[in-house]
Amino acid sequence: MTALAIRGGAPHSRRGSRQRLLLAGLAGLVAVVSLLAMSLGATGIPLARVVAVLTGSPTREGGEALILLQVRLPRLCLGLLVGAALAVSGALMQGLFRNPLADPGLVGVSAGAALAAAATIVLGDALLVPWIGPLPFGALPIGAFVGGLLTTLGLYLVATRNGRTSIATMLLAGVAFGALAGAIMGFFSYLSDDRQLRDLSFWSLGSLSGATWVKVATVAPLVLPMLLASPFLARGLNALSLGEAEAFHLGVPVQHVKAMAILLVAIAVGASVASAGMIGFVGIVVPHVLRLAAGPDHRFLLPASALLGGALLIGADTVARTVAAPAELPIGILTAAIGAPFFLWLLLRRQGGFDL
Repeated sequence: MTALAIRGGAPHSRRGSRQRLLLAGLAGLVAVVSLLAMSLGATGIPLARVVAVLTGSPTREGGEALILLQVRLPRLCLGLLVGAALAVSGALMQGLFRNPLADPGLVGVSAGAALAAAATIVLGDALLVPWIGPLPFGALPIGAFVGGLLTTLGLYLVATRNGRTSIATMLLAGVAFGALAGAIMGFFSYLSDDRQLRDLSFWSLGSLSGATWVKVATVAPLVLPMLLASPFLARGLNALSLGEAEAFHLGVPVQHVKAMAILLVAIAVGASVASAGMIGFVGIVVPHVLRLAAGPDHRFLLPASALLGGALLIGADTVARTVAAPAELPIGILTAAIGAPFFLWLLLRRQGGFDL
């Protein structure tokens, strides 16, 4: 019996050790990428002075401290929050749909947030500015966040019958709404003037350039609770991988898990799109890479996705700030350049084109 227990438990013990080692490595990666992000940019700052400023040590370069503490550090914090939110949302959706090709955009949250933001930019100028003057700075992110939540609520109501939510119905409704939202956004682009069109184009490609401590303080109360709550769904998502009926017989409250996962994704993606615009493919790439590296256990996958998602977005933002300095590329271009080939590779792999 002891030998059988040892033989049965050894693989799990080795996998657990590997997962803990990967988590430690990802935490180290976040630290390294963060330091590089603080150091690199249009104004290069040596790592030694970065560490001195962050630790409160005296420094003779007051300008460098201002750049680090008021420009790069809030941008770093916002990037970590948005990257973690998008990656964990992807892991939740892939677990919920039982499909590694699932993405937070499938449920229509991104489309709803983008449509509301476009309406704020175009219609706000035409309908509200003549009456109340220039729109406040927070109008765009608030509009995008509310649009994402209302869209998710509508799709959830459409997909829920007799107390049960059909994931397939929600997926199809999300695709249909995404197409409709795209058409309406195209109409808004047609109506917009040059300034509005420029705002729409830049916002739709995603950027962390508008990061401030105020924006970080607005996003953090929405994203951090989502990141802390998501691991409590790990057991339910692990059981759902066997099928809904099997999960129900294992004692998992399937409907509760579905509703909570959808709500968390709506909050996280809505806040992310509202603060940084449309940033794609993070939710597909990060969870799948980790699943290939250490298995599908959501107890590991969810916290690891938060770490790798934050590191990936901060790394992409650093490249966007430096590759064409002093100009800045939209970060969505870089994540799409990484994610689109990876997505095609997943499609080919699942169709049997080639395997690992």
